[in-house]
Amino acid sequence: MDQVRLDLNDLVFQNQLFHLDKNDLVAVLGTLRKLAAMTWEQVYRDPGLKWELVRSRTGPHAERMYSFRIGKEFRALAYREGDWMRVLTLHPDHDSAYKIR
Repeated sequence: MDQVRLDLNDLVFQNQLFHLDKNDLVAVLGTLRKLAAMTWEQVYRDPGLKWELVRSRTGPHAERMYSFRIGKEFRALAYREGDWMRVLTLHPDHDSAYKIR
């Protein structure tokens, strides 16, 4: 079925998530709930997520990195590993998701 499985265990992501204000947290959790109910094909086609390849960055093991809209004010960086979406960071500034660390 190719159902999305979320990995939210990255320490940087968790630290950023736990420091969001209430409104931003509600928006981010809403998107995570939506993602958990989707297939990968739905993620790729959903116009609200704006799933985009980030050519300037790679994942921990040289995986392709992707940026997507995770809240009204945020984008997130993640990579796909099989059925898993491994979420790494949140970016309130859209452009920071694309900068090389």
